[in-house]
Amino acid sequence: MTTLFIASSSVPTAVTITFCILLAGLIACLALEEQLHAKKSIIAGAFAVICLLLGTALGILPFDDVVVGSKEAQVQGHAEFKITEDATQELNSSDAHGDEDSNHSEDPKADAGAGEHAQDLHIGGHEIRMPVYIPGIDWSVIAIILGSSLFVDVTSRSGLFSWIAIKATKLSRGDPLKLLCLYGIMTVVFSAVLNNVTAMIIVGSLTIVSLEKLERKEYMLPFLLLEGLLTNIGGLLTLISSVPNIIVGTTANISFATFLIKAAPYVVVSTAVTLWMGAWMFKIRPNRGEEEKRKANELVNGFDENDGIESPTFFKVAIAMLCVFVVLIAGTSALPVINKLGMGFVAMAMAAAMLLMYRNEVDKFYRAVDWDLIGFFMALFVVIYVMEHASVLHWIGLALQSVIGNVTQTVAAPGDATTLLLGSAAFSSVTDNIPLSAMLASILHDLNAPDSSGLWWSVIFGANLGGNLTPIGSASTLVAVTIMHKHGLHMTFAKFVKMAFLFAVVQIVLAIGYVVFIIPRIPG
Repeated sequence: MTTLFIASSSVPTAVTITFCILLAGLIACLALEEQLHAKKSIIAGAFAVICLLLGTALGILPFDDVVVGSKEAQVQGHAEFKITEDATQELNSSDAHGDEDSNHSEDPKADAGAGEHAQDLHIGGHEIRMPVYIPGIDWSVIAIILGSSLFVDVTSRSGLFSWIAIKATKLSRGDPLKLLCLYGIMTVVFSAVLNNVTAMIIVGSLTIVSLEKLERKEYMLPFLLLEGLLTNIGGLLTLISSVPNIIVGTTANISFATFLIKAAPYVVVSTAVTLWMGAWMFKIRPNRGEEEKRKANELVNGFDENDGIESPTFFKVAIAMLCVFVVLIAGTSALPVINKLGMGFVAMAMAAAMLLMYRNEVDKFYRAVDWDLIGFFMALFVVIYVMEHASVLHWIGLALQSVIGNVTQTVAAPGDATTLLLGSAAFSSVTDNIPLSAMLASILHDLNAPDSSGLWWSVIFGANLGGNLTPIGSASTLVAVTIMHKHGLHMTFAKFVKMAFLFAVVQIVLAIGYVVFIIPRIPG
């Protein structure tokens, strides 16, 4: 049977406006998450249900069979089709016999014009039926998040991360300034290898213990604040460091190695500037005098980095597996076979390998997974999928294009990159940066922004650094404030903004200069 699936026609303006209101409602509810006393997954899930029901009722969602295993081909014409193998055979047969109903026009100019607008079509494959919302979910992103979370959780049970933190404390010899620098660097590295929230929990907890033993409680608040800010800088270092990186990076086809090469110089400079500003603003000075140094050194010697290591064998295995994990993730695009399976496969496979160490009690690791985050992502992807069919992303894309000019330029104009970065940062400071990243990534993709364009990096830097403007701008800064409250350190919303604002402004200004002038000159 011949089956042709034609792309959907234009959507009525009233329908698009309706879905624009729904999108604005989702953003507002996410910004008021605490006041609503609802988790992100519930908020996004509710809007996903409403969008699916409304989209189905208004007839804007496609309910055709999904074709998998198809091949790309070029055909003449202005419309986009998805063609089954039977349809392809009939079309080929029709062309071969000069069928009167073929797509060829009697006018050669018409054929030439059609050729200029040839479209990529998917031919052949296998038709399957699945719920309309399933294709809307980016399963590679879900696999990366789930696999990485499980891998990190199991690896942390070895005591590896605590061992590193205590080693850093002992290396400082109890000197507050050295300790700040070491913990700051450790925060950035942990945020890059783990995730921002996990890094903040580990480093923040050890900071409290270390400063209490060193009798330096007055430094707790500035240490925790700076560590919270540095988690978002560390989140820029690698493709898997933060969710916005994963979403935007995979959409722009940025490899792990390319991401690291282009982001690392900024992370190094911004970390150094943040630590210097923190030491100066909060008057964190080194130990002075032999007696002060001796007392601090004695206190540090009371730390034992081996306390958290239950099994020396598992500790060594964890080190080896962490190295393998980083190498495989970094080399996914260059490794044969693996490059076809993708980073999601690598993350899930490494998680499965580590879970073998606890094969009789894996259920406790499954319970520890942030299912709220996973559910939030899935619902968010569904919402964006419906918004795309409702032409909301098309409208936003047109508005964005009118502001930033020609999106298809290989090198983005300085004004365009700056505007997009500042807008991303401002938006991320008041609500979750994940919807922003997913929406802007889809828009830039639909506008055919080149993979080498600096606009992708504007979104990445803005989405990550905007979280440093307010305590609700990122989950890690919120964790930092939670740790402060837990230990009796006074920190209000206004006080956080007052203390963090200058740091965030300097970081964003550095990012603008870096994205506009440095990234275009870095090969990759």
